[in-house]
Amino acid sequence: MFSGFKRHHPSSPPSIQALALLRSALSSPYPPGKQSAPPLEFDLEVVETKPPTADQLRTILTYITPPKSTAPSVSSAFLSAHPASSGLGEQPQSVKGIVSLAEQNPNVFKWPVVVDWIGGRASVGDVEGVKDILEAIRQRRDGEVKQDEVYQPKGWFS
Repeated sequence: MFSGFKRHHPSSPPSIQALALLRSALSSPYPPGKQSAPPLEFDLEVVETKPPTADQLRTILTYITPPKSTAPSVSSAFLSAHPASSGLGEQPQSVKGIVSLAEQNPNVFKWPVVVDWIGGRASVGDVEGVKDILEAIRQRRDGEVKQDEVYQPKGWFS
């Protein structure tokens, strides 16, 4: 089962749209056009206006970075280019700096933040990414994708 959270900013249109998608997927047939389909099952925790912690941001950064590619800069991954966030001066390059700045001015942060902690997926500031997470959950529910195998690193004793 998907267990995740959504960091929500009530004045952000993408955040409002993402929250509506998530709630609809829990309460209505999913996908929406297929009336015989059941709703998706997942735990949804909504946290309003508070940015993720530094540890959560580090994990989320690994979730949004495709395998075998370079991680985006911390500031480009989490900070908005929206005019309301202008006047920042120099942008922080650490997750602690991002959290501190977002706590001072929530408008600098990309909203929404939707995380599937179990599936290792995240979407930051992107409603399409939320749709992708919901589709992955639907595919798993409908048996189109095998349950992810548990990662077991090879070591001295394997």
